[in-house]
Amino acid sequence: MSGKPDVLLVGHKKPTIVNGLANAVTLHALIDAKDPDAFLAPLTDKISGIAVAYTAYKIDAALMQRLPKLKMISSFGVGYDHVDAKWAGAHGITVTNTPDVLNEEVADTALGLLLMTARELPQGERYLRAGKWPQGGYRLSPATMRDRTVGIVGMGRIGRAIGKRLEAFGVPVVYHSRNPQQGVTYTYYPKLLDMARDVDTLMLIVPGGAATKNMINAEVLKALGPNGIVINMARGSVIDEPALIDALKNNTIMSAGLDVFVNEPHVPAELMAMENVVLLPHLGSASVHTRRAMDQLVVDNLLAYFAGKPPLTPVPETPWPPKQG
Repeated sequence: MSGKPDVLLVGHKKPTIVNGLANAVTLHALIDAKDPDAFLAPLTDKISGIAVAYTAYKIDAALMQRLPKLKMISSFGVGYDHVDAKWAGAHGITVTNTPDVLNEEVADTALGLLLMTARELPQGERYLRAGKWPQGGYRLSPATMRDRTVGIVGMGRIGRAIGKRLEAFGVPVVYHSRNPQQGVTYTYYPKLLDMARDVDTLMLIVPGGAATKNMINAEVLKALGPNGIVINMARGSVIDEPALIDALKNNTIMSAGLDVFVNEPHVPAELMAMENVVLLPHLGSASVHTRRAMDQLVVDNLLAYFAGKPPLTPVPETPWPPKQG
């Protein structure tokens, strides 16, 4: 390969990514294009890598087919449902994500959101700011952490970090995933519905995509019951959003804490109007420290590949070395 490899940057020109790649590749920022198709046209036979800094942009088979020299997609975030990794793997393209560096931050946020939801902390703050405290104290919160059992849906790296924190709070933990996880001592439920019946709190931390779409549906919410709390740190698609809204309206469950939504950044007006939900604008890993580490891993995966070394964090659908299509 002569000269610098050509890399397409999808999303914002984050300094860590742009500066980290500047000396090693020729970067083509899609965000600069008024007409993305026209921008890509002269580059289709040049692009060998993609840096994905914005996960709302779909890297699908149609795009990858336009780039015959594409061999490497380095994507920001743990979730990579915006990339057709199965197609990529079948055609010799490696996909990487940014796991581990955000585990602790997301787990911290998950515990914060659970506490906020169970103890109605945002509602209490709004009550104070509205000047209502002199008229009487905010109500006693109906929910508490003291008598709850949390069922974690998904027991990967972040699920384990959340479980460790819950243990420190003295909160019992059980879990559901596709298979029992080695080294995990919490009670395992093969069936989600059975776990929902036995707990009063669901903590969702599974990948997005077709396999988990609407897995938290009306039946699961009914099984959780009127004292139930749902915390979603996964993807908005994991919950059947209309069913959740109905469950909250009808007191099928008590409340919900949501960091993710189906159509981000647009949140249903029904949820915005409810007092028994806590809503965050996808803050799971959103600290300067952690986002910088995630951006750096996007860079490091690409630099490793172009230096002839194995990428650091290939996703399961695209193991290293890649299969040839």
